[in-house]
Amino acid sequence: MPQMPDFTKMNGMAEFAKLASSMPGFGAAMQGLPTLPKIPTAAIAPERLHELQSNYSRDAAELLKQASAQSIDPSSLKDRRFTDTAWQSTPAYAFTAAWYLLNARYLQELADAVQSDPKTRERIRFTVQQWAAAAAPSNFLAFNPEAQKTLIESKGESLRQGMMNLLADMQRGKISQSDESRFFVGKNIASTQGSVVFENELLQLIQYKPLTPKVYARPLLIVPPCINKFYILDLSPEGSLVRYALEQGHQVFMLSWRNADQSIAHKTWDDYVEEGALESIRVVREISGADKINTLGFCIGGTILANALAVASARGEDPAASMTLLTSMLDFSDTGVLDVFIDEAHVQMREQSIGGKNGAPAGLIRGVEFANTFSYLRPNDLVWNYVVDNYLKGRTPQAFDLLFWNSDSTNLPGPMAVWYLRNTYLENKMRVPNAVTVCGTPLDLSRLTLPTFIYGSREDHIVPWKSAYASAPVLNGQQKFVLGASGHIAGVINPPSKNKRSFWTIDSDTERLPENPDAWIEAATEHPGSWWPTWTDWLAKSAGEQVKAATAQGSKTYPVIEAAPGRYVLERDF
Repeated sequence: MPQMPDFTKMNGMAEFAKLASSMPGFGAAMQGLPTLPKIPTAAIAPERLHELQSNYSRDAAELLKQASAQSIDPSSLKDRRFTDTAWQSTPAYAFTAAWYLLNARYLQELADAVQSDPKTRERIRFTVQQWAAAAAPSNFLAFNPEAQKTLIESKGESLRQGMMNLLADMQRGKISQSDESRFFVGKNIASTQGSVVFENELLQLIQYKPLTPKVYARPLLIVPPCINKFYILDLSPEGSLVRYALEQGHQVFMLSWRNADQSIAHKTWDDYVEEGALESIRVVREISGADKINTLGFCIGGTILANALAVASARGEDPAASMTLLTSMLDFSDTGVLDVFIDEAHVQMREQSIGGKNGAPAGLIRGVEFANTFSYLRPNDLVWNYVVDNYLKGRTPQAFDLLFWNSDSTNLPGPMAVWYLRNTYLENKMRVPNAVTVCGTPLDLSRLTLPTFIYGSREDHIVPWKSAYASAPVLNGQQKFVLGASGHIAGVINPPSKNKRSFWTIDSDTERLPENPDAWIEAATEHPGSWWPTWTDWLAKSAGEQVKAATAQGSKTYPVIEAAPGRYVLERDF
């Protein structure tokens, strides 16, 4: 029978570590976790600690009583990891699961009770979450009755296949989350017809084939994240934001960022703004002949886009009629759970190792680092679930286009990435006019007076919705904010044809947003379904008149280079 943890000695993080390490299989389970900064010692108020000790002793005694009678209460096993009858029908397994859940719950309550500054407290919570998720008995063959049953029924084949899956993932450096053999970029995803009409060291520019006889005169340029590939906005035809915009009569251009290798490891944030966003804006205007274009940036792509338009404004240029920001941050006051990884020591280490400082060669941040870190933000859903299925049960993951995209990560040049980390996550300079220089120009986002559509996802753990909303006070001009249900990706990729989820908005497109997001949500109305039609209705107001659609892509100056999706998107990180 497992040893009961001693809660009477819990005075700081050393005791947290000792207690978590005593949980079954903890050491092996923690292999592969992202590196966290050092957590300082923190304490819990004696009265709260005494309350937790009393509650734990009571609940542990009740569980031991049930175990001795071999009658574990099924309601204590509601966690989806233990819902199979194999856990509940055998007293030993039922007790193992119940004991784990009891300890995990109280570890989290102890973390919540820590008295410290918010950043330290969040790091403790995150670390305890990782400990608890890794130490679940379901993660180990010796404690998992479902995996043992599969092993016996398959006569050992599940273990052999599981080991093959593990070896393959070790070579790739990350856990497989989807059956990648089912997807082909340019065929069943990223398949919207178009052509590459411009390219440089950083990007290829795709112009999509119109789907309507007439189109709006002002085209839409989309700046996707440079972490992962652009086709999150062009997955399957029914889930493609690109295709939906084309069907509404918009001309659409898309950046396809290059998966950085050592040949462009020296590239900087300024290069991504100048050679990336600003150069693409210039080319789109020349090809279309439009005086102004509409622009959209997604996640870090929105940050790059806003920087580019502010630089253009400082140069006396006004190339955009509107800007859409999808789950993007301009004010990094609240960066959510990602903040646990960022501090001065971490950024300095990155600057010295890959930032190209003091004559040292520049390096890369590998895409696999991003992929693994983002997965551990939801460890039970995106890590240990696949450990159990892929390795313990020897299964092949299901084919899921979104998770295929999620695994198709990209490298970033070190100088670009470390500049971004220091000036946004660490020092939050972009929100302050003239606090930082971009492309040789003091950056002042308040110069942006164009109509702006800001979107946030209610359950986003990467860009909290209030952080997306915080872009509004930084900017000027007419603003519209829409809050979608679900998370960072699923909230954005919510096509009307699926008729899923909901969104919140204030039914006016000319309001100046209140500075307090709580005031906005109180006034907002929930609507069922997708927010996409609301966005395209808003976009049409800045899109100009309807004109006859062009029969070919590119122009005399910018002839077609190759068919979409182009070469750059096919370069994998492994």
